[in-house]
Amino acid sequence: MEELGSILQFLENRSILVTVFIEKILRVQPHVKKLYLLLRAADTKSAMLRFNNEIIEKELFKVLKEQNGGNLSGLISEKIKVVAGDITFENLGVKESDLLEEMFTQVDVMVNLAATTNFDERYDVSLGINTLGAKHVLNFSKKCIKLKILVHVSTAFVSGEREGLILESPYKIGETLNGRDELDIDEEKRLIDETLKHLKAYNSSEDSINSAMKALGIQRARKYGWPNTYVFTKAMGEMLLGQLKQNIPLVIIRPTIITSTYKEPFPGWVEGIRTIDSLAVGYGKGKLTCFLGDPKTIVDVIPADMVVNAIIVAMVAHADQANESIYHVGSSVSSPVEFTWMQDYGLRYFTAHPWIDKNGKPIIVGKVTVFDKMESFQRYMNIRYFLPLKGLQILNAACCQYFQRVYNEQSRKLKFVMRLIELYAPYLFFKAFYDDMNTEKLRRAAQESGVETDTFYFDPKSINWDDYFMNTHIPGVVKRVFKNT
Repeated sequence: MEELGSILQFLENRSILVTVFIEKILRVQPHVKKLYLLLRAADTKSAMLRFNNEIIEKELFKVLKEQNGGNLSGLISEKIKVVAGDITFENLGVKESDLLEEMFTQVDVMVNLAATTNFDERYDVSLGINTLGAKHVLNFSKKCIKLKILVHVSTAFVSGEREGLILESPYKIGETLNGRDELDIDEEKRLIDETLKHLKAYNSSEDSINSAMKALGIQRARKYGWPNTYVFTKAMGEMLLGQLKQNIPLVIIRPTIITSTYKEPFPGWVEGIRTIDSLAVGYGKGKLTCFLGDPKTIVDVIPADMVVNAIIVAMVAHADQANESIYHVGSSVSSPVEFTWMQDYGLRYFTAHPWIDKNGKPIIVGKVTVFDKMESFQRYMNIRYFLPLKGLQILNAACCQYFQRVYNEQSRKLKFVMRLIELYAPYLFFKAFYDDMNTEKLRRAAQESGVETDTFYFDPKSINWDDYFMNTHIPGVVKRVFKNT
């Protein structure tokens, strides 16, 4: 890796096609030339409406607003070009020929963060965005005459359920996790098209089509060794990039579980409910009293701002280098978090700061019962939920509304726990560690080159996990996620 120059200097006067991380760029380098922001929309008017209502009004931008005061709208209109498009189409769905020509001649850097992260998304939707979308971004980048780097954000969990140390190595086209050799991405697309054609020929309802396409995704993923549609389609996206990149400088970033911001633009910002936050919500609201998993499991987490910083530093480090570089951005090797710590953090936080339910009563939490075997878990569920529910059904038929309310509440708790088990079962006994040697070399190169490491920090060893979870992450999730669930 060559010596890194100033990151802020690299960003100055650049034109960057981005999908998400505009806040960081505008805040630290307002002299960026242009940020092209691709939003799924029918036309420019619709895209601008989405940008104004769904992006710039987010709490995430409050620091940027404070920095610029009344001039923020001027900065945005000068630096951001909102583009109506769709990553599932060639040329990213951009229809205006003049705009396409402008982007082809002006864009220096492309960063693809577009993805559907639902574990059980419809197979056609997931393949379109996560797999073919990556190919469309690559094809677009080949037409950008000034392009210095393409950054593709994937996920560390393309490794599936493999154990041990997972290296920062690429996937070859058609490679599978279970050794089956017939994976063909074109065939997967044809299978989707044929299945949809068949369903529509029989006048299937939209609900039936949704269910069938979700089931197909899970079935195809598991056939080749991946646990869910999300990681399967992300892995295939990486395969296409590796096969088709030619001389395009390519960086693939593989984050682990992304949590709330560590420091920037302020601590504890999080949007939407993700993986471990589902458990926090369920526990804090009294829905989760038992779970299945190995207490010795390492939970690989990394704050969102560290992921963004790693993207930017890798982008600068590999500009104009016609190779493929892969970075795991996580903590399981450098600064591991144990599953039992997470339990302790939740118990301590929600005991001191109980959630107040809709009736104004505090939710009392206790220690979660964790079973390390499915048989023990099922016995507990029979005693704790299934048998009492049968009894409540009988009582409700014979008695009053009270038993109906109790039955409904118990049913909701049962469905919640079983849904979490269904989605996260492959990770409850996770025994992988994500090697981050490339990422560590990147950190060292940044330090040795004297770049702005205070601004672009991404070392999980600097995190005090106890302080982070107790005073930053869990309070952030409670403030920004609980009210919407």
